[in-house]
Amino acid sequence: MISNKEYSKLVKKYSHNSPIIKDCFNAFWIGGLICAIGQGFQNLYEYLGMNKDNAGTLVSITLIFIGILITFIGWYDNIAKIGGAGTLVPITGFANSIASPAIEFKSEGLVLGLGVKMFIIAGPVLVYGISASVVCGLVLQILSLFGIKPL
Repeated sequence: MISNKEYSKLVKKYSHNSPIIKDCFNAFWIGGLICAIGQGFQNLYEYLGMNKDNAGTLVSITLIFIGILITFIGWYDNIAKIGGAGTLVPITGFANSIASPAIEFKSEGLVLGLGVKMFIIAGPVLVYGISASVVCGLVLQILSLFGIKPL
C-alpha cells in the first residue's frame, strides 16, 4: 500500500499536461465538421423534396448509421483521439456509445452480451437525461400554475 504523498508523486511523474487550447480547437472543428455534415444531409434531403421535419428525421437516422458504421470499422476511436469531446456531443457520439460495447461483447451472445452490454456507457446518459427532462417538465408545470410563462 502506498501513501497519498507517494501516489501524488507517481501521478505527477506519469501524467502529462494537456494542451488545452489545441484540444479545444480540435474538439471545436471536429464537432463542427460532424454538424456541418449533418447540415449537408439536411440540405440534400430538402433539395430532394422532403419537408423540413422529415428531412431532419432522416438526417438523424443517417448520422446514427454513419456513427455506428465508422465505429464498426474502427475509425471512430481514431477520430475521437483527435477531436476529443467534439466527437461526443453530436448524435454520432451517442451512436458510438451504444455500438462500441455492443460490438465488443457480441461474442457473449445476443442477450447477455449485445443486449446487456450496449447500454454500459449510454445507460447513465439516458437515465440522467430522462430524469432531467422530467424535473424540468415539473418545474415548468408548477410555474404555469402560478401564471409564469417561460421564455
